[in-house]
Parts: sequence; structure tokens; C-alpha cells
Amino acid sequence: MEIFLQQIINGLVLGSMYALVALGYTMVYGIISLINFAHGEVLMVGALTAWTVVTWLGDSGLPGWLLLLLAAVAAMVVCATLNFTIEKIAYRPLRTAPRLAPLITAMGMSLLLQTLAMILWKPNYKPFPILLPSQPFDIGGAVINTTQILILVVTAVTLAGLMFLVNKTKLGRAMRATAENPRVAALMGVQPDKVISATFIIGAALAALAGVMWAANYGSVQHTMGFLPGLKAFTAAVFGGIGNLAGAMVGGVLLGLIEALGSGYIGDLTGGLLGSHYQDIFAFIVLILVLTLRPKGLLGERVADRA
Repeated sequence: MEIFLQQIINGLVLGSMYALVALGYTMVYGIISLINFAHGEVLMVGALTAWTVVTWLGDSGLPGWLLLLLAAVAAMVVCATLNFTIEKIAYRPLRTAPRLAPLITAMGMSLLLQTLAMILWKPNYKPFPILLPSQPFDIGGAVINTTQILILVVTAVTLAGLMFLVNKTKLGRAMRATAENPRVAALMGVQPDKVISATFIIGAALAALAGVMWAANYGSVQHTMGFLPGLKAFTAAVFGGIGNLAGAMVGGVLLGLIEALGSGYIGDLTGGLLGSHYQDIFAFIVLILVLTLRPKGLLGERVADRA
């Protein structure tokens, strides 16, 4: 029972980070039908920016929680600026082009960001310092540390805030109107370009937050670290129903649980053949099954087809 509970805790922590990144995918796709494959690299830039801030301020005597907060704020600002620039330079000129063109551009941007990060931060792995108390808490025989508790709390608050923004604010109404039909929204006084830019900025802030969480939880950063989390977050968005915010949340959490439980229990059932070293395959098995059996995802897609 303790092992099962431990796997659940690990899965929830992992799924929380997937959910934050998946929301960025689904917001952008819901508004301009673009799969931004560079989104995982935004997570990577956020993590490396946080590492830089923590390294610079490491001898300042500031408490660990304040260092982590400053690192997270800096990462969100840098990533928001980066994603705003990417949208304006790389994606906006291709908005009326065939869908294949922006898709290829997104893949190229992903490789470009990886290369630039390798040049700027060097290719070696960098240890991310432990900034919060590491003493574990016992929950029914399973353990959870302060960093993991913070990840769960921050994710829950962030997701609640995002749902409020989308459903209850003027910007959220403009986003939903642009997603339905940008031309009609423009006639109603909405400025689609500004709404799309705001969507990229919000998505980047979520990815940066996930990147800081990832670095703090796993204790290491590197220029290729965003590829797999980004790909799995896209899988989570498809799993839950890309274009649906609630679906992205559910898909991220479920994918994290599937990975954690799959690597633990299926590894035991197969005599270690599919143990924790092979946990990455479970995300892609889920992707194949969802695309085969239910292409619209668990919660379907709420974005209407455009005229």
C-alpha cells in the first residue's frame, strides 16, 4: 500500500508539471490551430534562466524560498518575452499560410532554441541547488518533500487562476471569441493580434513555471531537458482533448499517474523488462491509443470549426 501511495504522489507531482505545459499547447492551438513544438524549449529556457539567477544570487544570503521566487519571476519574464518575439517574428507572418508551414517553422524554432541555449549555457548538466527544506513528510507510509508540496499547491492555484482568467475576465472573453472566429471577433471590437500575443505570453509563463518546478524537483538543468517534457505535455493535451483547458489539466495529471504507476507495477509484472528506465514509453502508448480510439481526447474539443 505504501508503494502504491508513493507512486500516486510521484505521479501527481509529475502530472502537475505536464498539465502546466499542456495548457500552453492547448491555448495556442485553441486560438490559432498551431501546435507550437517549441513550447518544450520555452520550459528549458525558464529552467536555465532560474539556474542562472540562483547561481548569481547564491552568495547573497537570501533565504532559499526568496531565491526560488526571484528565479521563477525572472524565468517567467524571460520566457514571456521570448515567446512574444517568436510569435511576432516566426508565426505571425505564416498565419494565413498552409498549416504545414507554421508546423515546420515550430520544429525549426525548437532546434534553434536548443542550439542557442547550448551556446549560451554550454552543453554540460548543471546541478540545481536545493533551496527548500528537504526533510520529508510521512503520509501513510509514503513520503513527500517540501518542494513537491509546493509544486502541487502552486499548480492548483495557477490552474484555478487561469480558469478564472479565461472564463470571467475581459481578456478571457476576447480569447474565446477569437478562438470561435477571429474575423467576427474583430468586427466586435476584439483585436486578434493582441489576444494571440497575450495567449503566447501566458503560455510561456506557465511553461517557465513548470521549468523551474522541474529543475527544483529533479535537481538538474541542461539545454535538451525541454524536449521530452514538451512532447509528453503535447501528449497530455491530446489525451485530455486539445483545445480544451479542463482536458489539458486532466490529461496532464492522468499521464503523470500512468507513467508513475506503469513504470512501477508493469515493471514488476514483466520481471523488470519495462521498469522505471522505460517509463517514457507509456506516454507514447497513451498517445497511440488515444489517436486510434478517441482522436478528440477524453473531454473532446470545445473549439468550433471556423468558417
